[in-house]
Amino acid sequence: MKHVRYTLILLTVIMFCLPASVCRAAASDYFFIHVVDEQTGRGVPLVELRTTSMIRLYTDSGGLAAFYEPGLMGQKVFFFVESPGYAFTADGFGMRGVALDTQPGKTATVKVKRTQIAQRLYRVTGQGIYRDSILAGREAAIDQPLLNAQVCGQDSVNNCLYQGKLYWFWGDTARVSYGLGQFATSGAVSALPGRGGLDPDKGVNLTYFIDDSGFSKKMFPMDGPGMVWIDGIITVKDPQGQQRMLCHFARMKDLGHFHEKGIGMYNDTTQCFEPILRDVEQPMPYHACGHPTPVLVNGVSYWYFTIPFPAAVRMRVEAVLSKASDPNQYEVLTALGQEAGQSSSRWITFGKLAERLGSRAAAQQALRKEHQAMHMVDCDSKKQITPHGGSVCWNRWRKKWIMIFNQFGGDSSNLGEVWYAEADTPVGPWTAAAKIITHNKYSLYNPKQHPYFDQDNGRLIYLEGTYCITFSGDEKHATPRYEYNQIMYRLDLSDPRLKPLQETQSAEYNLSDPQARPDLSVFGSLAGQ
Repeated sequence: MKHVRYTLILLTVIMFCLPASVCRAAASDYFFIHVVDEQTGRGVPLVELRTTSMIRLYTDSGGLAAFYEPGLMGQKVFFFVESPGYAFTADGFGMRGVALDTQPGKTATVKVKRTQIAQRLYRVTGQGIYRDSILAGREAAIDQPLLNAQVCGQDSVNNCLYQGKLYWFWGDTARVSYGLGQFATSGAVSALPGRGGLDPDKGVNLTYFIDDSGFSKKMFPMDGPGMVWIDGIITVKDPQGQQRMLCHFARMKDLGHFHEKGIGMYNDTTQCFEPILRDVEQPMPYHACGHPTPVLVNGVSYWYFTIPFPAAVRMRVEAVLSKASDPNQYEVLTALGQEAGQSSSRWITFGKLAERLGSRAAAQQALRKEHQAMHMVDCDSKKQITPHGGSVCWNRWRKKWIMIFNQFGGDSSNLGEVWYAEADTPVGPWTAAAKIITHNKYSLYNPKQHPYFDQDNGRLIYLEGTYCITFSGDEKHATPRYEYNQIMYRLDLSDPRLKPLQETQSAEYNLSDPQARPDLSVFGSLAGQ
């Protein structure tokens, strides 16, 4: 017995001292399935492969799925093939799948047809982005393919070009080590393409701001309870001519109520945002600021905001610190509070509008009611669409302002249908749209285009959104690893399915901003701008 005990102890020591690479299963133990886009040959992420015994695999960002199941190796196994926006040919019985010979160490290629216009590229955040590719012994496109800063889930991307780098911020962030993450905004930086950063076709190398435990740190630490969410991130010049980064924040009680709101400024020393304006009431014209875009108006630099719910550009501010830090200096595009004889919408400062309507709260209520009238139509079916959230950017290829937005109340999913629209000015008129991404009872909310990633003079654009079961489905059916994370897509604006979206404008959309031009100086000499 004594020798047995010593033997067991020795084996235990050896097992725990061996490198992880020795202890894990070898690539030769797995059967790999590589799912590719039949049009491009590129691996397709987020493809479900389901056996008849309901074993579910999901392809990683390289389009690979690793299969190892005792009793099912070395024989024909049928896999149902399913993925939103992609299709596999059905057989005579309507079965969409394929029988594969699951030989250990071998790889089978399965081709799917992309039915949506946008191409799914990779997952940006979370755990196991290239899990199956690593198991197969393949090179991953990014530096941290398995786990970065202990992050396994992140909500709603915001980002901004600042001090020559791309700064990324997310909301609530889930961790590996506990059921609750951190709720005071997460952050990271990445180098720009052509300046040390990856080609956006391959991925994004994120360097997170981390705390002492190695987990993504709080980027907007505040006293008191509640989640700290930020949006409307912009850069402005201070009185000394230095670039400063601002955001709008809300310290939330729950999804629909807040403790306080205000404006924050980034501190380069502490690498955190700090409040420079705080209010227990809503200080801004709208309850959210959304994603901004730089615009030049008669030689003056502005930030125009795509305010959400429904998505529309109805607010702007001059890109100087003194105005961007004062809610009264923000301008709104509205027919409210105009001089006698004026009926069309005009830009007016929020302070002046509040004065004319009697109070800040009265102005906010009137703006909210006016804003709710916004909608678009499907360019094919002419069915009305309610835009939920999104972003607006100038595009050189189309020579238009383009909006990427997700739909509220879509047929396939409540917040998972993503659309494309274009207009002659940043404020519209936005009338018709084409669907570019679809989901089945799954959300892809708060989509954002990344104009600094544009390629081929803007023909190829990149956008991402939050893939999440919330608001559209049942959490019991959440996709492993992908749930509550960011997914990147590429859209080819030369695709013939994106026909010119020219529709008759109604009086409701007879809004214009003819002096507005894209302010490309914000992007410097980036390729494609």
